[in-house]
Amino acid sequence: MNRELALHTDKYQINMMYAHWVNGTHKRRAVFEAYFRKLPFGNGFAVFAGLERIAGYIRNLRFTEEDIRYLSGQEENYAPAFLEELLQFHFQGTVYSMKEGALVFPEEPLIRVEGTIMEAQLVETAILNFMNFQTLIATKASRIKQVAGDDILLEFGTRRAQEADAAIWGTRAAYISGFDGTSNMLAGRMFGIPAKGTHAHSWVQSFGSEQEAFDTYAKVLPDGVTLLVDTFDTLRSGVPNAIATARKLEAMGKRMNAIRLDSGDLAYLSIQARRMLDEAGLQYVKIVASNDLDENTISNLKLQGAAIDTWGVGTQLITASDQPSLGGVYKLVEIESSNGEMVPTIKISSNPEKVSTPGKKDVYRIIGNSGKALADYISFPDEDILPSGRPLKLFNPLHPYLQKKVDRYESLPMLEPVFVNGLQVYTLPGLDEIRRYHKEQLSLFWPEYLRKLNPEVYRVNLSERVWNKKQELIREHMPADRE
Repeated sequence: MNRELALHTDKYQINMMYAHWVNGTHKRRAVFEAYFRKLPFGNGFAVFAGLERIAGYIRNLRFTEEDIRYLSGQEENYAPAFLEELLQFHFQGTVYSMKEGALVFPEEPLIRVEGTIMEAQLVETAILNFMNFQTLIATKASRIKQVAGDDILLEFGTRRAQEADAAIWGTRAAYISGFDGTSNMLAGRMFGIPAKGTHAHSWVQSFGSEQEAFDTYAKVLPDGVTLLVDTFDTLRSGVPNAIATARKLEAMGKRMNAIRLDSGDLAYLSIQARRMLDEAGLQYVKIVASNDLDENTISNLKLQGAAIDTWGVGTQLITASDQPSLGGVYKLVEIESSNGEMVPTIKISSNPEKVSTPGKKDVYRIIGNSGKALADYISFPDEDILPSGRPLKLFNPLHPYLQKKVDRYESLPMLEPVFVNGLQVYTLPGLDEIRRYHKEQLSLFWPEYLRKLNPEVYRVNLSERVWNKKQELIREHMPADRE
């Protein structure tokens, strides 16, 4: 997990860096912003994650001798002096970022990178890789948490994840959004996430009888007994044998934790298992369910009255199976001119949604008198939007005629300085603090923005200055019509 990642980039980044170096423009200052254009899963919001890994990547960003040897053998035949400069490379730029656990929305900067064009381009691929994946999984986990409510959620996805890094960092992203534990021991050690586990069907199969398997497991681990009851027949074998084991534990002064269901009609089986446990005086024994669960199946099971206390969610979460990628992008928004001034720049596209918003920008969350968020507001850093007795105009950049003025409000800055001139100035919070922040973020929004189905669209507004600059550059760069 701590391997050198300087070459965790696309080759065209190295080629552009080299071309700038040959051209003498590699020290030119530039500003890039990372954002996404469309929310995943049809959700009303996304949950930002990935900053801890991004910060570690930038902090330790170095080219090794092995990296340089590899680059020296590329078909581009990079000049030795360029490769020597890479060997001396240290990131000396400035990075602003949303805090992990923040609720975020389309078209607003989540990360802003300021530095030389050479260093800002180098970090693009890794930043997007870490941000896109972890934000996607954190958002999926948040959707599952919404329907699970106060039930326990366990992340069980390691064996179906796309390799180890996805399993480890996906687990962390899920924990940010409210999951309670994980089956992955390495994630537990690295991040302090509670590690949870029971036993597999193979445990039961390896004994002469299911009862012997349960009793042996309970004898070895009497203080943490959860028994998998569906190896043979859940209601005629598994649950009765688990009840027998629970009574033996009671005779030892112990209590069984739970039974686990991993197949079949989970609603029916859980209801019947709950009845059997209660009739046996085992009301304290919980029911855990797994088997390709996601927010939709959990919601449906709850509507059917399933008697399930804990949900083990694996494949559907860790692979974000219904939308396995977040389309985050990283765009140049400002560049140093020949006279040394920073000039806003724009990307024009025949697809209107791909037209970038020029200039280095800040993001504020506008909180009304109700204590709830009204909108996010994007402005240039030199604009004063703090409450000063003047009204703030909010208008929809897609439909400028939709306008609203607010007189009394609180503006919360959303972008935090993480690196300044190459030095890390932000203390990365612990996971418990990130989880608390995520809950605080959720509390700022009315339920209609958070609901799983057909959420209300939360507005992201541009300041008039940003809007006008965008229109000016569109006119400047669009070719004139010909008669």
